[in-house]
Amino acid sequence: MLEGQLSDPRISFGYVSEVVLAPGGKTARIYVAVEGDSKDEADMMAGLEAAKGYIRHQLLQRMGVRHVPELVFQADHSEPVRARIDELLGRVERRNRQQEKRQESGEKKMDISAPE
Repeated sequence: MLEGQLSDPRISFGYVSEVVLAPGGKTARIYVAVEGDSKDEADMMAGLEAAKGYIRHQLLQRMGVRHVPELVFQADHSEPVRARIDELLGRVERRNRQQEKRQESGEKKMDISAPE
């Protein structure tokens, strides 16, 4: 629905990454991941806020329920954080492998020079 039915040009290059429904179902926090820079993110959030009424109406029709929760849109910054964590873990893994190789080559050198 984000890109297909909403004609606001600010709403593009993004996707819903998670929806968290509050206990009681009165509020739904919608996490939106935005492709682009901080200006694109701000534009996307403003466009979603402007279209909130239309989105709620569409949800009401599609879900067939009496009440649709209040929608709260929030930018999802978890993907860049996740990518950074993966990068750091990769660095640690490479360092550990290098240290293991150094230790193994050091042990082999010691074995060659040591008489049996």
